[in-house]
Amino acid sequence: MEKNAPLIAITNLHKTFGENTVLNGVDINVNKGEYVVILGRSGSGKSVTIKCLVGLEKADKGVIKVFDTDITNLNENDLNAIRVRIGFMFQNGALYDSMSIRQNLTFTLKHHNKNISNEDIETKITEALDNVGLLEAIDKMPSELSGGMRKRIGMARALIIQPEIILYDEPTSGLDTITAREISELMVSIQKKYKTTSLIITHDMACAKLTGNRILILNNGVIHAEGTYAELEKSKDSWVKSFFI
Repeated sequence: MEKNAPLIAITNLHKTFGENTVLNGVDINVNKGEYVVILGRSGSGKSVTIKCLVGLEKADKGVIKVFDTDITNLNENDLNAIRVRIGFMFQNGALYDSMSIRQNLTFTLKHHNKNISNEDIETKITEALDNVGLLEAIDKMPSELSGGMRKRIGMARALIIQPEIILYDEPTSGLDTITAREISELMVSIQKKYKTTSLIITHDMACAKLTGNRILILNNGVIHAEGTYAELEKSKDSWVKSFFI
């Protein structure tokens, strides 16, 4: 990989479902160590962008480079070699309800590295849960945890594979204001500790302000505006201003 190449480089990305054009030429670059936020209304294509990025949806047109490799036509094995370097925090936590937190995290580790020792599993689980402040939940079931706790466990699961990139899909959705802020602050502390590169999908302006080095606003399938929170807050553009009301 070229020394100064972006870790994520999306160029002219198009995606249509039936007659519904969701992405109509999206361009996104994320450099190493950056926290980039994608803002947009519901249905604007935020989640579709992130699904194309990990190969869960196939782009109709465009180039998606991750670690300087175009993933758009990779076979499943080569795609998985990229995916194991990426942590994904799903919107709903996506924990297995029939497994304890320990079992959920063990499953992730073994899926990532079939030869990992039990000793390493225990060490990594303990560290990941300690990082999100939930070590005491190790033997609880997901149903015993609050929404905020499940989000933290989702973050621990994303972290446990020590990814170079973390993708966050609506990390604060469904949470009260205080818990949402705690999750945003936790994301910032993880960034500082692990020097991860992150792409954050959100419509939560408080989360965007706290976590994003740079914010992109999606509208009509393209990036409508880009800048820091402070820059965008001063924008005269009526669409951009609508996010700050």
